[in-house]
Amino acid sequence: MSNLTLAGLGERVGTELGLSDWVTIDQPRIDTFASLTGDRQWIHVDVERAKRESPFRGPVAHGYLALAMVAPLSMQVGVIPSDAAAGLNYGIDKVRFLAPVPAGARVRLRVVLAGIERKEGGQVIMKTRNTLEVEGSEKPALIAETLALLIPANGG
Repeated sequence: MSNLTLAGLGERVGTELGLSDWVTIDQPRIDTFASLTGDRQWIHVDVERAKRESPFRGPVAHGYLALAMVAPLSMQVGVIPSDAAAGLNYGIDKVRFLAPVPAGARVRLRVVLAGIERKEGGQVIMKTRNTLEVEGSEKPALIAETLALLIPANGG
């Protein structure tokens, strides 16, 4: 946990806030994501065809499934300051998908506080640089610069 406070965010800019636990991205998770989104491209869900025809020699997770892991893993790291009532998704400045996540691979998230912008009422826009690492891979699955709107518990 990163033990952040709204007042102390400024001094943490540029520092690593933490590293999540490893999480397995197994075929059932990939299949569920495909079912929820309607993205049933064979490279994700047809295991036998992916073993035969995919350049990755097996099924891989959707890029957007990997991106969807950023929010829960950053929460595990503890990116929401203890004195914030809420942290809401505000946007994504940049995402790059750099390496596949093979079915069954384990990933973890490394979070760096990239910047803050103070707003009215004590609200803060927090920018983090999120690197989703794939166990055994030199390249991360993705790097995403995300924005969260932090709302103070005292209402400002």
